[in-house]
Amino acid sequence: MRVKKSLEAGEFSSWSGELKAAIRGKNDSNVPCDGCVACCTSSQFIHVGPDEIDALSHIPKKLLFPAPRQPRGHFLLGYDQRGRCPMLIGKKCSIYEYRPRTCRTFDCRIFTAAGVVPEKGQALIARQVGRWCFSFNSKVGRKHHEAVRAAATFLREHSDKLLPEIAPKNATQLAVLAFRVHKAFLKKEKKTGQWVVVDSVSDADLSSELRQVR
Repeated sequence: MRVKKSLEAGEFSSWSGELKAAIRGKNDSNVPCDGCVACCTSSQFIHVGPDEIDALSHIPKKLLFPAPRQPRGHFLLGYDQRGRCPMLIGKKCSIYEYRPRTCRTFDCRIFTAAGVVPEKGQALIARQVGRWCFSFNSKVGRKHHEAVRAAATFLREHSDKLLPEIAPKNATQLAVLAFRVHKAFLKKEKKTGQWVVVDSVSDADLSSELRQVR
């Protein structure tokens, strides 16, 4: 079987800063997709918020349905029998300029960073995730990467510590949450001043990071 070559995911610290801005809604994710449409063809429901006027006006109403457990005005865009987004024509998004926020901020490199495997049925995304390779300009960047993975493992194994409204419901939410709270898993040693990664945190430390997520 032919093994596809690895893909440059970028320098971790720089990517981390860009992802933080995207999560906060300050910019779109800048993923070097290079023609890949795995996220558009993996049977994913796309959330569209009531404030996304452009997206809502360019998506046929018959393709939208109310988002479960969400306030009125929140919708989901489904997929066809092949798992493809109905707005994907060939290999191009027909509403790219007006695509939903979910699409604008999605970055499959988050799975690679967190060491999280995408959901079953998302083999195309998983294959792409397995090819990404981050580079590191500093030891601190490597420690942050290790902390994101430690956070993902801890959150997966201690989901009972999370508030219901925060607890991740799928692989994407787990990876994003691990990224957002990973600093709780970084500790600075008093004697050496070096940053070290811990594999568990106290309820207080985790709660402090989770409050920032909320």
